[in-house]
Amino acid sequence: MAKKKIIAFLLLLALVFMQEPKAAAYAMNTEDHHYTYDFWGAVLKSIPAFELAYTIDGNTMDITVSGLDDVATGGGRVFLIDTQESRLHVFDEEFAYVTSVKLLRNEERKIVLDENGNQVALTNPEGVWFHESQNEIYIADTGAERIVVLDGDGYYLKRLITKPDNMVGVTQFRPSKVTVDSTNKIYFTVQSGFEGIVELNQSGTFSRYFGVNKPVVDLWDYFWKKISSDEQKSKMTKIYAPAFNNLTIDNDGFVYATTVDTAAEKQVFRLNPKGENVLREKGYFPVVGDLKVENKFIDVAINDYGVYALLDQATGRIFLYDFDGNLVNIFGKNGDLRGNFKAPSAIAWFGDKLIATDKNLRCAYVYEMTEFGKAALGAAKSYYYGEWEESARLSKEALRLNANYDLAYIGIGKYYLMQDDFKNAMYYFKLGNEKEFYSQAYNGSRSLWIQDNFIWILAVLLLLAGLLVYSEIRYNKKKG
Repeated sequence: MAKKKIIAFLLLLALVFMQEPKAAAYAMNTEDHHYTYDFWGAVLKSIPAFELAYTIDGNTMDITVSGLDDVATGGGRVFLIDTQESRLHVFDEEFAYVTSVKLLRNEERKIVLDENGNQVALTNPEGVWFHESQNEIYIADTGAERIVVLDGDGYYLKRLITKPDNMVGVTQFRPSKVTVDSTNKIYFTVQSGFEGIVELNQSGTFSRYFGVNKPVVDLWDYFWKKISSDEQKSKMTKIYAPAFNNLTIDNDGFVYATTVDTAAEKQVFRLNPKGENVLREKGYFPVVGDLKVENKFIDVAINDYGVYALLDQATGRIFLYDFDGNLVNIFGKNGDLRGNFKAPSAIAWFGDKLIATDKNLRCAYVYEMTEFGKAALGAAKSYYYGEWEESARLSKEALRLNANYDLAYIGIGKYYLMQDDFKNAMYYFKLGNEKEFYSQAYNGSRSLWIQDNFIWILAVLLLLAGLLVYSEIRYNKKKG
């Protein structure tokens, strides 16, 4: 009993000291919708990296559009899912309408019939993915609890993936969002599925549950469970792992995932083959979006050079992060003006463009890079591929266009660090408030100074040693 009292006392102390301090520096003007944050958490107004260039909506199609719930790109095309109308819409690289799919057909263009002679059609699908290497379209046919695989050119049915006999656990086979890796492993999320992302083999057999989404530890609950009896613990509400709501995959096979569950410890994940979160967060702050506004990331999109876009359902903002987790830019908002969101639902890269869908407005916005965006993202791309000089040049161009862009100072500093120009590196790292790299540059500068002055340092040390020996000899002579 005494042990329990000691534990209870320590937990109460932890609760007192772990309360989150109020930080007035994080306050932001909610009217700002093109901005970043500085090292101190203050809002820095910024030029947007992207601007609206084109809108895909019902006016570009001859059929009813009730909402656009997911978007995928590949093979020079854009694929949009309308859950309510149970349709897949396809557009070409110029955003011209190509076709729609609802009834499933075979290679001979005949409608596919099930074992009862009924036509097979999409049923409230929620997700789509284009698998480039196999030229296949994967549709999370949520209402029918299956995955539909179509040919990437003919849009005919290649196969249906239903619940495998070897699937374990309590998660329903109800795919919501789907992606496929380079080894043809299939991953999909299940809304409210707390066992993790479902991984299937190419054949459709169950492989495992993938990804760890840790819940936030409630210290009060933890406290009461520590001092409760076994009977009391059995009556307490069980804590389940928060569900993933969306996912995508990068060129290296790492799965990026998001959650909107407020009980989750993290909102954004980069999952390695073991299912561990290895998202790099080397920026001023963790990858959380706004610092004091609660975001709900409904989707994530990753491009070829590690820049990922997070679409926030709560505010309609799009957050751009580079591979290291540095915040590149924030743009967009909810509202009533042209280009604003009502109910943002999905986002995808299309080359250097971004496409974001809105469920309520029944449209997809196509964004193109601004001059600032070309410089800022070009610098991130060059750095990712090891083109340091070009990265520095583009960082300087980004600074010319936007003096508030702290990340450019860091980019230039990294270039000088690579050239062993530690003095200039420290100068730019100081301007960008980059402490870690500043320390590296400082250590390098100190080592270089020691190398350049080694003879003089050695001479001073020898002189001091000689004086010490001389003084000892004199002391011993006087004593003798």
